Amino acid sequence: MNATILALSGYILWIMVLLLALAAYRAAYNQANKRKSLKFNADGSDVGDAGQRLTRAHLNAIECFPFIGGVLLLAIASDSSVITNGLAFIVLGARIVQSLVHVASVSNVAIILRFVFFLVQFGICAYWLVRIIEKFM
Repeated sequence: MNATILALSGYILWIMVLLLALAAYRAAYNQANKRKSLKFNADGSDVGDAGQRLTRAHLNAIECFPFIGGVLLLAIASDSSVITNGLAFIVLGARIVQSLVHVASVSNVAIILRFVFFLVQFGICAYWLVRIIEKFM
């Protein structure tokens, strides 16, 4: 397997980990608060601050999948992994750190850090996309 495939697999796994963490948190929240309803607000606003941050971290990872996962899939499908392999783990690491910061805090410093890690992902994916397009021009 190459780094692109591993990073794409890691990203998918990370989304799954966040989903399981969210499900476990909601189950524990229901138990602790003796809630009878299993219905939750999609934005996490009904499960406390930590639950809302975890919900948003999960949704944010999903929201970014089209451009990150899309470029990684494009590289694999077009036999262009050589373009993405070198920075694939950097993108995955930035994605994971962004999520962890998202779960940890909503302070101004945390928001700036999340944005920096987002820009790392976005910038690398934009660079990759240009390189892949150039390959086929």
